[in-house]
Amino acid sequence: MDAIPLSQGTVIMINNDGMGVAERELRHLLIKTYLQLLISNQTFPAAICFYAAGVNLVAADSHVLDELRQLQDQGVYLISCLTCLEYYGLTEELQVGIIGGMSDILETHLRASKIITL
Repeated sequence: MDAIPLSQGTVIMINNDGMGVAERELRHLLIKTYLQLLISNQTFPAAICFYAAGVNLVAADSHVLDELRQLQDQGVYLISCLTCLEYYGLTEELQVGIIGGMSDILETHLRASKIITL
């Protein structure tokens, strides 16, 4: 992976197929709204890391692919955990961003000025 220039950037960690601990539909609605607000407010993190069930958001049939593509177009690095993609059988389903290892996620953490976990 290319070095990510995150010395002053915020990193968002997504470890679920939505946002919060709630019913699936509400989790999906919340993450979609959150991503749309990032875009409309032009408050872009340096990177978003997807791990555990969060990798479902970057795979085919994700309800937030449009928002993630818009964020990527604005220069936001989207990094998905290889182990997690393999675990869920989604490696070939990746639609946006890059596949990274845990070392890439760790490097992203170490370079970040702030980390937010959703």
